[in-house]
Amino acid sequence: MAKHDSLTDRDRALREHLLELLRGGHAHVEFDRAVGGLPAKLRGAKPPGQPHTPWRLLEHMSIAQRDILDFSRDGSHVSPDWPEGYWPVGDGPPDEKAWDQSVESFKADATAMQDLVANKATDLLAPIPGGQGQTLLREALLVADHNAYHLGQLIIIRRLLGAWKD
Repeated sequence: MAKHDSLTDRDRALREHLLELLRGGHAHVEFDRAVGGLPAKLRGAKPPGQPHTPWRLLEHMSIAQRDILDFSRDGSHVSPDWPEGYWPVGDGPPDEKAWDQSVESFKADATAMQDLVANKATDLLAPIPGGQGQTLLREALLVADHNAYHLGQLIIIRRLLGAWKD
């Protein structure tokens, strides 16, 4: 029985560590802080020498996270074409509501990924049906890594735009 308890404790610990990583706030800035308070006039602004605007980064993160989430739930999911399917068309939000909608969509998908990880009935190491050996553990780590990378870029862009206070 002790061996079973040990495996259960390890599984719980692994899930807790993954959830902390997905939520952010330890080694990198939390999503809400990174996107919060950015003036609307700067959401489509591109600093000199930089390839992205805050809007493009936010939308890219949202599109990529949704793709990974959909694949994690359904291995027959068809991903967008790379790279054009993972980036928005324009540099700025198409209308006044788009930024907030993208933020809310990102947060809802982040919560859905966390729910998958937290679900004890989900085997983190089982290959995703229809995939090529990917597991939910791999996909959760991919989401965390991808989001952390682009949140860092967003902070740099905000600093260059004069819209970030440490």
